[in-house]
Amino acid sequence: MQDAYQNLFGLPVLPTGAFSFTDDKPRQGGRMEETMNNAISKDFGFGGLLRFTFPTIIMMIFMSLYTIVDGFFVARFVSTDALSAVNLTYPLAGLTTAIGIMFATGGSAVVSRQFGEGKPQEAKQNFTLIVCAATALGFIITLLTLLFLEPLVILMGASGALIPLCQDYLWILTVFTPASVLQMLFQSFFVTAGKPGLGLALTIAAGVANMLLDYVFVAALGWGVQGAAWATVIGFCIPALGGILFFFGNRKGLCFTLPKLRWRILGESCFNGSSEMVTNISTSVTTFLFNILMMRYLGSDGVAAITVILYCQFLMTSLYLGFSMGVAPVIGFQYGSQNRAGLQRIFRICMLFIALSSVLIFGLALLCAKPIAVLFAAKDSAVYPLITRGLGLFSIGFLFAGINIFASALFTALSNGKISALLSFSRTFVFILLGLWLLPLWLQVDGIWLANPFAELVTVAVSFFCICRQNRYYGLYERKNR
Repeated sequence: MQDAYQNLFGLPVLPTGAFSFTDDKPRQGGRMEETMNNAISKDFGFGGLLRFTFPTIIMMIFMSLYTIVDGFFVARFVSTDALSAVNLTYPLAGLTTAIGIMFATGGSAVVSRQFGEGKPQEAKQNFTLIVCAATALGFIITLLTLLFLEPLVILMGASGALIPLCQDYLWILTVFTPASVLQMLFQSFFVTAGKPGLGLALTIAAGVANMLLDYVFVAALGWGVQGAAWATVIGFCIPALGGILFFFGNRKGLCFTLPKLRWRILGESCFNGSSEMVTNISTSVTTFLFNILMMRYLGSDGVAAITVILYCQFLMTSLYLGFSMGVAPVIGFQYGSQNRAGLQRIFRICMLFIALSSVLIFGLALLCAKPIAVLFAAKDSAVYPLITRGLGLFSIGFLFAGINIFASALFTALSNGKISALLSFSRTFVFILLGLWLLPLWLQVDGIWLANPFAELVTVAVSFFCICRQNRYYGLYERKNR
């Protein structure tokens, strides 16, 4: 990885080996596979880029449904204690997801950039190395979790009858940790390989299998939390096995080959993807804090309401996550090939899409507040009005979340992990904590609902500052002469 990046606050320190744009033509160093030419390297318009990223958007939406569907069937057909057990295991499951996303986003940025630089063989070697390293880390997590299963579930807050329920659910997920990591990896690398449609098909198959098996194992066979766990891990295995088969057989593009151990590449991949990892870990912490505050102000009804609203956030922001993940290899390629005009065109399209979709999602959240509330709670219950009011305030954050998620992914694709991590950590942790600390003192419960919009709004200012400050190095847009 480059030894010197711009520092955390965007001060101008030029990276070692950073290039400057001298013309608008992509540099063709070496033979580029036809697959790559027809995918991430082509000239995209608005419609073309949207079609290219659409499969990744759908993939992320289906991924967001995994936890929601498990929770729905467990709550309806087992017990609320079982649902609590599933939720208590979330931090460990979130850690696995975080590791997978770190290698996926950071590694795909490295590999797509090397394709853009005309180094396809080195890109394949590094791709194989990243997959092997991530899988090995998955096995280590499996071993450590199984060895300390009971202490871990107690550490996460389980007690009494919840301890065996947590163990029943967690041990199954733990055994399949490598499959969980692989499915996250292949979601990104299918896009890098120019096969987002295949990734979409496998993810849809996994999502449908998860939903159907939840019904069969939990509702029909009565397997309880273990049934929900088996449904989830079988869903993991479908894209994991599909990716293994594809990348062993895809000899005309990105594929497995004999890797070379390059610690620098592993470090760069982890560092570039650290912002996305931070996002997932921070989500676990902030969810815990939301629950604590809601219990203090409103009791269990408040916890139920914030749970539903966080489900909605998870689902609706998956659009931004999917788009950003899908467009990142395209940005990485344009950056690696030194195509200034192409990079600026992609950046303009992304900003337009984010602006339009942000307004659309905000409006959709407002319109659907009551239907969402009635799906989880009766109209005459105490939880129903909490959900409708809470979602109305919480959804203001959707106006700003898109640009923040995209800005973090943008700097990841540009191999600037420091700024990417700064934006992600600020948005998902620092400013959320600040909002949860200050706003309830002034606005009580409404302050809790508004903590997320507060964090998104402040992060927007930081995002625009970083984009403007770093434009001199990356040439994302042309400055107008006054």
